[in-house]
Amino acid sequence: MKQRIFFYAFLMLLSSCKLPSHENTGSPHEELESVFNSYYEDRMRLFPLEATSNGDYRYNDKLPVDFTNEYRDTLKRFFSGHLAQIKKFNRQNLLENDGISYDIFKREMETSLSGFEFPDNYMPFNQFVALPLTMAQLGSGDGNQPFKSVKDYTDWQKRVSGFASWMDSAIVYFRKGAASGFVLPKILVERMIPQMRAMETNDPTTSIFYGPVKKMPASFSDGEKDKISETYRRMIVGQIVPAYKNMGNFLENEYLSKARTAAGFSALPGGDKQYNYLIQLWTTTNKTPEEIYDIGISEVTRIRNEMGKIKNETGFKQNLDSFFQFMKKDKKFMPYKSVGEVLAAFRDIQKTIDPNLHKMFGRVPKTPFEIRQTEAFRAASASAEYSQGSPDGSRPGIFYIPILNASTFNTTSGMESLFLHEAIPGHHYQISLQQENDSLPKFRRFAWYGAYGEGWALYCESLGKELGLYTDPYQHTGALGDEIHRAIRLVVDVGIHHKGWSREQAIKYMMENEAISEDGAIAEIERYMAIPAQALSYKLGAMKIRELRNKYQRQQGSSFNLSAFHDAFLKDGCMPLDVVEKKMDEWAR
Repeated sequence: MKQRIFFYAFLMLLSSCKLPSHENTGSPHEELESVFNSYYEDRMRLFPLEATSNGDYRYNDKLPVDFTNEYRDTLKRFFSGHLAQIKKFNRQNLLENDGISYDIFKREMETSLSGFEFPDNYMPFNQFVALPLTMAQLGSGDGNQPFKSVKDYTDWQKRVSGFASWMDSAIVYFRKGAASGFVLPKILVERMIPQMRAMETNDPTTSIFYGPVKKMPASFSDGEKDKISETYRRMIVGQIVPAYKNMGNFLENEYLSKARTAAGFSALPGGDKQYNYLIQLWTTTNKTPEEIYDIGISEVTRIRNEMGKIKNETGFKQNLDSFFQFMKKDKKFMPYKSVGEVLAAFRDIQKTIDPNLHKMFGRVPKTPFEIRQTEAFRAASASAEYSQGSPDGSRPGIFYIPILNASTFNTTSGMESLFLHEAIPGHHYQISLQQENDSLPKFRRFAWYGAYGEGWALYCESLGKELGLYTDPYQHTGALGDEIHRAIRLVVDVGIHHKGWSREQAIKYMMENEAISEDGAIAEIERYMAIPAQALSYKLGAMKIRELRNKYQRQQGSSFNLSAFHDAFLKDGCMPLDVVEKKMDEWAR
């Protein structure tokens, strides 16, 4: 999963947000472009961490508290003002691409405003989406925050100066949530405590936040290096470690006892309504929880039948569940002795597909690409994920793989399909091509819709055979395992948040229907508990893309060009599913 977003954007507070007026002095295109440009500029000031992620480094020293009621009021004014601006335009008078921008923008403003109905700021972070974890990634020197100049080092120091206030305010809002019954599940809090404790140290030079000091550019003078080293040691000891320690103490000694035992959102005040909102947000559809649950059950059955056929082809005589256990436990599927061997295996997958990519894509990204191991401090709670590169190519797109123990890393876990999804041609192609397309308004170059982005990545898993993969029956089973995993998500996410399933019930269902370890199932289910409905976007989005491809193949027959289809789909970047279907129908005419 990807650090982008999501959804994952950390919303930042401006002390004031004055929206510019827009005089109707130019063409409709120019006037609309002015609205979009002002929105993006305002947004980057409001969301400085998002700006950093986008390669806009003007606000690298900013870290306002991002969840207070005052902040939400500022955001309401921000979105309301821009919604009023977009409504001044007549949709019928706009050209095609401007019309698409209009549809996306208006929907984004309306959806954002609807979200303020719910007090999600009473749960400021969890074990999966957390500024305290993001700060460690940024502060390591290997993340989005640049450390190339003395100013970069000073910017980070200033950003860190607001971290203690952020953490203190988080405690205040966790307490507000506890007083109103809006609290995290107990098991998630138990996961958060060691994450905070991992940042405590008596020796600042052993802290992950000391990483930039160890990597200072050779161009720095000795005096600059000495000053930065001393400043960062004091910063770690005096600001960073106390903030994590204070939060760890609060979570362990106060909040844990008030956390809820129920797994899902239905246990929260207004939780059912909020879950329906999150479904619309993440899937960009109006599907009900029951509809999604039924699709999941149907897809699980279909994919299990496909897996059964492959099992029989391998000569395995026992049932499918026994086949899963065989794939999970047999030592021949765990051949690696080191992290380097695991990473090399993923690089070999890239070499295999390279010759076939040009047949399926006319446009490829310029952004560099790397494969890395997930940092140790977050690996236990992390899934494999893609971290976007910068539009100018100065920071590569990175495929992160959590490797807790190389000797137990299983080749049948869907390595090939995982690479197609998180790396190439999945997230790396889609996100990089979108960011590199400077003909799009900036708000679209850096937009994210899970059903489109995750749907595309899951669709890419289905291209394995066309790209020269899935020749081994166990790897093919692993790929089907990844597909059924996304179908299972439709069942367990709705089960947890709508049907009242327990965490244990969801883990049991997952383990009964795919070849996943208990630890893997636990991490997945707890992720869905932390970010409701996000996991629904993958399968529903992929099904829509496959539906469109099949429709145009039927319509166009032998003239259908798969490369042209892929290029057209990716050309205009992320958008809601109904908008992309309308766009693609126009393309196919």
